[in-house]
Amino acid sequence: MSGEAALCQNGPVPAITDATITVFYQFDVAEQIDLTALRAAIGRGAINARLTTKSAAPSYLQYSVPPVVVDGDALDIPDVDGFKLRVKFFDYGVLSLALSRPFAGEWPALLGLSQVYFENAELERRAEKVARRIFERFAAVVQRGRTTFLNEDYLVVSITGLAVPTTAEDLLAAHGSEIAQLLRGERQTLSRQERDEIISNRLTSLADDLVVPTGNAAFVYDTEPGVQAALEIFEFANSQLLEFRYYDELLDVELTRIYATVEEPPRLAFLSGRGYVAATRHLHALFIDVNEITDRTENALTMVGDTYSPRLLHSTP
Repeated sequence: MSGEAALCQNGPVPAITDATITVFYQFDVAEQIDLTALRAAIGRGAINARLTTKSAAPSYLQYSVPPVVVDGDALDIPDVDGFKLRVKFFDYGVLSLALSRPFAGEWPALLGLSQVYFENAELERRAEKVARRIFERFAAVVQRGRTTFLNEDYLVVSITGLAVPTTAEDLLAAHGSEIAQLLRGERQTLSRQERDEIISNRLTSLADDLVVPTGNAAFVYDTEPGVQAALEIFEFANSQLLEFRYYDELLDVELTRIYATVEEPPRLAFLSGRGYVAATRHLHALFIDVNEITDRTENALTMVGDTYSPRLLHSTP
């Protein structure tokens, strides 16, 4: 059935019949979250997250410590600017909000929406307000809560239905420019060189699936299970990035402070060596903390094979 001939009772079938815009907002809220206590505090509605797979085969990635997932409705939190809310708690102190809304229509409309929600400051402000509310509600189950939340955001545009089913290569040939443009959040058409560079990161498993990940956004064309698997991996990868950013910034601050202290004119404490010993011990303790969080985040997933999901995880910028 051609696009021109495709009709439904209410008029022409749109080019994109089933899509979703998902915006992840993730916040480093604590050193650690006691997920067992959290599940008890939430009660009904809290479930363990699991990494889904796009096929009937066993999952090749598994959580070592499954995050806790709950819908916003179960927490009595309404939709955010028309987005349905789903909350995920990672044991290493990350609170992840997934805001999603469905889409059906033409490519220009999808491109326009992606531009609106690409690094949207107002939506980010609302998401942080929700995160703060959740954090305060469950403060009893966190260890060393943060006063300031470091955050990451990530936009995913996923398509599961087209009026005319097509292959990944044909989709890129027909709409590669729009896909590249929405991944950059640009309102002007990109150059061919920029388009090709973005599209070169694509990943495919079958003839009719496609993932194009970038540092701030991703495009997915797949079945519903395939899209859900991709979203889970993007969310996890960005939670890791957030943790590493936190400790990278912490190291920068602490090293700057220690260097400044050591470089001050000699004082009695430093003449006796006690100041240097204290600075060394503090730095050593900080590196132990960093090594612990690095091990915890790197071991958060267990790989029991190697196929599409690990490839997607490692391709995420």
